[in-house]
Amino acid sequence: MSFIPYLHLKTHTHTQMDFLMFFLKLAEWLVYQLLANSCYRAAMKVKNHGFFLLRNHPSHKSPPHDQLPLFPTFTKCSLNKDQETLVCDIQNTLLLNSRSFFPYFMLVAFEGGSILRAFLLLLSYPLLLVLDHELGLKLMIFITFCGLKIKDMKNVGRAVMPKFYLENLNLQVYELLASATSCGIKVLIFTRVPRVMVEGFCKEYLNVDDVMGTELHSFGGYFSGFVSSAGVLHKHKAVKEWFGNEKQPDVGIGSYGLHDQLLISQCKEGYVVSKEDGKRSARTIMPRDKYPKPLVFHDGRLAFFPTPLATLCMFLWFPLGVLLAIIRLCVGIFLPYPMSRILGGLTGVNITIEGCDYSWENKNKQTGVLFVCTHRTLLDPVFLTMTIGKPLTAVTYSLSKMSEMISPIKTVRLTRDRKQDGETMHKLLSEGDLVVCPEGTTCREPYLLRFSSLFAELTDEIVPVAMNTHVTMFYGTTASGLKCLDPIYFLMNPRPSYHVKVLGKLTKELTCAGGKSSHDVANYIQKKLGDALGFECTNLTRKDKYLMLAGNQGIVEDHGKSKKIIS
Repeated sequence: MSFIPYLHLKTHTHTQMDFLMFFLKLAEWLVYQLLANSCYRAAMKVKNHGFFLLRNHPSHKSPPHDQLPLFPTFTKCSLNKDQETLVCDIQNTLLLNSRSFFPYFMLVAFEGGSILRAFLLLLSYPLLLVLDHELGLKLMIFITFCGLKIKDMKNVGRAVMPKFYLENLNLQVYELLASATSCGIKVLIFTRVPRVMVEGFCKEYLNVDDVMGTELHSFGGYFSGFVSSAGVLHKHKAVKEWFGNEKQPDVGIGSYGLHDQLLISQCKEGYVVSKEDGKRSARTIMPRDKYPKPLVFHDGRLAFFPTPLATLCMFLWFPLGVLLAIIRLCVGIFLPYPMSRILGGLTGVNITIEGCDYSWENKNKQTGVLFVCTHRTLLDPVFLTMTIGKPLTAVTYSLSKMSEMISPIKTVRLTRDRKQDGETMHKLLSEGDLVVCPEGTTCREPYLLRFSSLFAELTDEIVPVAMNTHVTMFYGTTASGLKCLDPIYFLMNPRPSYHVKVLGKLTKELTCAGGKSSHDVANYIQKKLGDALGFECTNLTRKDKYLMLAGNQGIVEDHGKSKKIIS
């Protein structure tokens, strides 16, 4: 009888030993994959690189590869209509300082995933430094895309990435590509980074004909985090597959890196972007007026380019930023306007005020003054109230419950029914001063959207107000995120700034009471505010914004009823 427990104990101990040995072997395999295998690949890369240089250099020496004139610089490239194809990469060629694509993966991780996913990607950065390029790329892909919805990646690619691509686009290389397109030359992009990260921008903004990149595995509308069975794209092999063995691309542009050298060696003519031409400088940075398309709308919370160091600073600041935002909110909600302005400035909120001349103030008190403001964030009416120093009422089409609760001023919701909204605003004007943002939605860039003309029909006591903001870390607006967090994110910035410029009251001759149409009044005020801020006036509306950024018209269904959302 005593033998059976002993046998059971021995079997249990043996099973534990099996599991322990299994995990030890698994750990040994992982160490081999991450270190030994990586070092082996790096050694082979160095060996192959050296052979490549020896083969192409007449002296059979191996000086630094960035000094070898294997191919002429791209500035010597002369295109003609006899050429049919041009191939290049977006990394290290079209984008400045893009030796590492880490910042763009961070944008996808933070904006398309979550702050936790972004933090994990940041923690992996030291490991990326010791891994070879291909294994490091696979690791970034896994952390960034594992479990990510395909539709979220599409939204980020459409609404977030173009801003950062345009800001880092190499002006000289882009002009060469634009020249190729104008000559009827087919432009093809071959890149090792995931195709889904660059294809939308390349086709929509650069007018390239096709994009070949690393394909990602997905199932059920989600990315698995792994590359497809074809593996990471090898550019020179992809070019051979695309053109076949009997045809070559006419022109190839790349960097001094090994993979780019192999790419352009497949072309009839090869040109390189030197290290100097790939750095940010006055001749390589693309000014806004030369963008392929105007950048009017973009989404996402991050207002900075998330390099590893900048991202680390953001995460170190984040807890303090949340605390600071709560303090700033309490100051604005509970303290009188003059005191809140002073204490707000002490916490880092910079408020610049111009043109506060109250000679236009209505004296008869039969109707209030209508302040017509540009719309930068949900806090526009709050900062105007602090500037004027007296309570105002703000009208909005939709406001989250949280924003309504923390608002220090009275807010009234509109319905987008013109007649009903007109009656509501007319009643509010009879009770006091009113703030309205006729653009109907926010815009981050130096553009003004089309003004609704409804406000011009209500009163001739109109005061235009030019408002602008500046942030360095987080944007206080979103089209697809949680709008209730908009004020929090804005106040989390280390030194957010608001510029408020109160213009003179419109004379009666310039209002509907003076014979002007409501559309003429709205257009006049839009132009006046645009001139005051140095902004460009457009005919774009909130519908255009949401169609571009969120893929909808800014309408969500709520229990069978259409509900407009505003930002």
